[in-house]
Amino acid sequence: MYTETRLPRNGKEGILFLLIISIISVNTIAPIIVGLERGFSMDVYTDTLKIIPIMWVVVIFCVTLIAGPVVGKLMPKFVEKADGFNARVLFETLFTVTVLSILLSIIGNWIGTKQISMDPIENFLHIWPRNFGIALWIELLVAQPIARCVMKQMHMSQERKGGV
Repeated sequence: MYTETRLPRNGKEGILFLLIISIISVNTIAPIIVGLERGFSMDVYTDTLKIIPIMWVVVIFCVTLIAGPVVGKLMPKFVEKADGFNARVLFETLFTVTVLSILLSIIGNWIGTKQISMDPIENFLHIWPRNFGIALWIELLVAQPIARCVMKQMHMSQERKGGV
């Protein structure tokens, strides 16, 4: 039976996969969005680096507690068992990025400004599409391919050593 080498096969690998994607995503998406909001400068980037650890924790919680369950319910409605790997990955990424970008367009603003205000909610229709687009392309072109490559290399190494 064929087993997918590009995805995690157990909980330990799942955690590694999530860590790779979340670390890449937070370290690329947040600086781009903040740079677009405040301008691209070393001061803005330094300020962004200060909030990245908090954002990373928030992202992990949002993925595991909110996006994961929502995406788990949506996937069977859009993807059949016979659908290929790329279709499944595309839909899962699209759904996950949609949920996370909605949440983080609001929560990320609150964390970045260190205050809870109505501003990100009032400006949601302006900021969310941009944030969604940035996050989707980073996920599809950078974070997901790197994480899948790591999984594939790890599984190939395990198979060479004789364990699966």
